[in-house]
Amino acid sequence: MSEEIVINERAQRLLKSLVESYIRGGQPVGSKSLLEESGLQVSSATVRNVMAELEELGLVASPHTSAGRVPTDLGLRFFVDSLLTVQPLSGEEVESMRQSLGADQTMPQLLNRTSSMLSGITRMAGLVMLPRRGRLSLRHIEFLPLGDRRILVIWVINDNDVQNRIVQMDRDYSAEELVRMAAYLNSHFNGLEVEEIKQRVIIEMEQTKEQANQLMLTAIELARQAFDGEGDEADYVLEGETNLFGYAEMADMDKLRKLFDAFEQKRQVLQLLEGATSTEGIQIFIGEESGYKVFDGCSLVTSPYKVEEEVVGVLGVIGPSRMEYQRVIPIVDVTAKLLSAALNRQ
Repeated sequence: MSEEIVINERAQRLLKSLVESYIRGGQPVGSKSLLEESGLQVSSATVRNVMAELEELGLVASPHTSAGRVPTDLGLRFFVDSLLTVQPLSGEEVESMRQSLGADQTMPQLLNRTSSMLSGITRMAGLVMLPRRGRLSLRHIEFLPLGDRRILVIWVINDNDVQNRIVQMDRDYSAEELVRMAAYLNSHFNGLEVEEIKQRVIIEMEQTKEQANQLMLTAIELARQAFDGEGDEADYVLEGETNLFGYAEMADMDKLRKLFDAFEQKRQVLQLLEGATSTEGIQIFIGEESGYKVFDGCSLVTSPYKVEEEVVGVLGVIGPSRMEYQRVIPIVDVTAKLLSAALNRQ
């Protein structure tokens, strides 16, 4: 890690200049350009010697096709941890972002808007992990007939969170039958957590079969369909992944295909986001630091967002490892604070 590496001030200035030049252009940086960029009053030979020392430390590398050098993941980490000067957002930029996340939006609209905003501002991929709702306890359930063998299932979670789902059945049911089924489920499952309900449903279905009570069996089946997927693994919304085509280092189609497969399958991305929920403030994964080969050459900048001072999810930006960290970091940080404020207003 970068905290284990100590380099003198001259080497720091040269490394900083190299990283900033590489981030802007995406090309290896030669000694002459680096000397001009850094403003140091030293010879080109001195610059070459410093670069050789930085290469030995693993902070820079020399591509085979060029005499110039590029920062490694370790060099980028050292830059982010020790040399980076973050650019605060202007008051106008913050206000514009605040207006984009207006309180009149529903939760899904707010999360999608946040992801889209992150993508639009950074020109990379923006993602928002869906909020974890913690303990989900059933307070009430009822059924309404819709015709064509469809039933609207309405249930209340944690006193005030109203959910609904349309369930297709094998026949139409009368309003009286639906009232009886709802009463049965409310008496059996009221106050239980969703995960416990899902476990109990399996047991109840077997027991009800033995008792040959068809109406109660249907009630259990309705509950099974209604709660299918509730309380399951986290998810996220992603916008702007096609922005990544615009970066030369992401032009490898095989690499892009694997990255897009990871976006679609979600498991690896979710594991990264889940890990970031336990960290206060900004967290940055650079290349191989993610632990997943598919993210080599990429960086993920994240920040948790909160409801009532409790972390419920993580948002962030995925892009090439040569992203403008000084710009991306405050964007992600401010967005997390604005999303938290919007959710708390709701």
